[in-house]
Amino acid sequence: MAIQQISVFVENKPGRLAEITGYLAEGGVSIRAFSISDTTDFGILRLIVSDTEKAAQVLHEAGVAVSITEVIGISIPDVTGAFANVVQTLAAAGENVEYAYAFLTPEAGHAYVILRVNDNEKASQILRESGIELIAEAAITG
Repeated sequence: MAIQQISVFVENKPGRLAEITGYLAEGGVSIRAFSISDTTDFGILRLIVSDTEKAAQVLHEAGVAVSITEVIGISIPDVTGAFANVVQTLAAAGENVEYAYAFLTPEAGHAYVILRVNDNEKASQILRESGIELIAEAAITG
């Protein structure tokens, strides 16, 4: 149950993030979740949006380098140790989590977590078998 994520290389300078998110807003694309990691000169903006294809087109037309990656999403209860259980389950099965980010959900008492792993299908199966709820892209993008 893969979710499409957009990754954008962002120059680490004032206003660049505003430009990129502005292109999406002008294109009618809503940002549902995001993560930014940075270095001195650039950052990587990872986005889950309402319309991945449209977002990629809008950004490409604006001259922004975009890549689309498949990630998985899960819903975890807002209790101590819930995320630790997820990553321990994956680690025990030999799955590596390259990165993750979380965001609020309309489901009270839960959070959604996006995971980039080395094998989406294997990780999804492991998580399902462990009783961890996977979420569909439609649950995020509406």
